[in-house]
Amino acid sequence: MIVTGIEEITKSRSRVMIDGEFAFVLYKGELRHFHLRVGEELREGDYEQIMHEILPKRAKLRAMNLLMKKDYTTAKLRRKLEEGEYPEEIISEALDYVASFHYTDDLRYCLDYIQCHYESRTRTRMEQDLRARGIDRDLMEQAFQKWEEDGGEQDETRMIQDLFRKRGFDPDNASLAQRKKEYGFLLRKGFSAERVKAAVFGDFSEFT
Repeated sequence: MIVTGIEEITKSRSRVMIDGEFAFVLYKGELRHFHLRVGEELREGDYEQIMHEILPKRAKLRAMNLLMKKDYTTAKLRRKLEEGEYPEEIISEALDYVASFHYTDDLRYCLDYIQCHYESRTRTRMEQDLRARGIDRDLMEQAFQKWEEDGGEQDETRMIQDLFRKRGFDPDNASLAQRKKEYGFLLRKGFSAERVKAAVFGDFSEFT
């Protein structure tokens, strides 16, 4: 294995290329420790130590430190480690490590998210948010089903009425233009068209 490139990222960290391909990121002290220089050979034993001792330990600590600050889904945590340019096998090892201690639990994450936002966000909006966090549809369905089985319930009519009050919208005295504006706003919030139409227009005869 020949070191074909060393590219400085910061004053303390550099990308290392081996045989023309990106291999890993090391600190400057590690470059010196392993005597890594462009055009010179990386010994097999040193490569094994980097890939099986140094980088796995660093990725695991990075994952743990991130999770100490806030919860992450597995997908979001993977993206954070990818930003650190860890090799894929190192990332997988770190994710398996934190998952083995239940530090990452996507179902628990979903349930916590639903419980935190069900009074202010529609199910459609929550599903959009969870998808953006890397949660797949089957797991979302499982989470919502468990939440409902445990007594969870969402009252969209009350949520719409709360938004009316906050926005100063009076459906009994609003003009057609005001109603159409409110209708579009609520649809963008993720409420169903049928429920929004009933709440905003009711028996308003001018609605077309």
